[in-house]
Amino acid sequence: METIKLALIDRSYNIIAGENIIKAFGRNAARLKIGTDAYIITNEKIKRLYGNRIRKTMEGCGFSLRFRTVPDGEASKSIKTASSIIADIADYDQRRRIFIIAMGGGVIGDLSGFVASVYKRGVPYVQLPTTLLAQVDSAIGGKTGVDLAEGKNLIGAFYQPRLVFSEIGFLKTLSQRQARSGLAEVIKYGVIKDTALFSYLEDNYPDILRLKTGALEYIVCRCSRIKAKMVSADEREEKGVRTLLNFGHTAGHAIEAAGRYKLHNHGEAVALGMLVAAGISRRLGLLPESGVKRIENLIRAVGLPTRITGVTLSAVINAHYRDKKFLGKKNRFVLAKGISKAVIRENIPLEIIKDSLRERMRGSTALLRAAGKLDR
Repeated sequence: METIKLALIDRSYNIIAGENIIKAFGRNAARLKIGTDAYIITNEKIKRLYGNRIRKTMEGCGFSLRFRTVPDGEASKSIKTASSIIADIADYDQRRRIFIIAMGGGVIGDLSGFVASVYKRGVPYVQLPTTLLAQVDSAIGGKTGVDLAEGKNLIGAFYQPRLVFSEIGFLKTLSQRQARSGLAEVIKYGVIKDTALFSYLEDNYPDILRLKTGALEYIVCRCSRIKAKMVSADEREEKGVRTLLNFGHTAGHAIEAAGRYKLHNHGEAVALGMLVAAGISRRLGLLPESGVKRIENLIRAVGLPTRITGVTLSAVINAHYRDKKFLGKKNRFVLAKGISKAVIRENIPLEIIKDSLRERMRGSTALLRAAGKLDR
């Protein structure tokens, strides 16, 4: 078990990670003194797999519980679902001291955190992430939100959990697609901040995809430490530190939205977004071709997509205009200067963005260069 502190002035909390630690979850929740009645938001599969274990550890520490399940998938991150949950919490919350537990992946975590942030102007919540993507990234840092048809996470708040409890054993039931999706975010950390992590992934990604404990513990703890440090330095993305965590997300979110959240899961879209960002970086003279290839080779090796399919260029461009990182009419991208080096750039010319998207939509770099579509 490893404990990592995310230090904020008056909202600090621990990230606890390890295998076979779930029996200690109830004790850790009790130490927080945040309430006696847990409202657990999850989905049917996660409840079936882990519901009884959570009930045992919680009831053993004197908590009462209510489970609320929502359908799996991005569609549950909606105002309609959030409103229904809030009404159910209000029904449950009679002569109780409630807090919320987000038990699931990124969708559950974002939705639960958003509900916690608005119900009674804020009630405590705990993250109990069950996917690799959530354990390495989305459960940490207090970004909450729901989607609109126009774009991803357009409604939300910064609202920190009181605890993030990452049971590595939960990851052993992940599908290969879910494991790959989580690896996209781990690759992101390597590109923006950690050469050693990127090299580790190049050498050890087969062990991660086989869900071996040692490899999973290494990446969960390493990514958690990186994100905790960045959020501690820039909780609300006001200093440009935390913004670097958006590498791959501007184009990635647009690709998700253009496909109506049905063609790619979040990690797959982020992988494609990182390649688009790498292409922009190369066109601006920030990243050599060798750096683009190294990123692309790792993304391909782990089984993530390297080609954008099923959406039109115009749909992706229109979706990218709704990205939260726009400053008025100015776009803003996180770009790579090398492995472990990232920068923020504004006002990227639209044709460079389009060319980088076309590169990922049409085929090989060689064909694009021969057609005069690359490197102007």
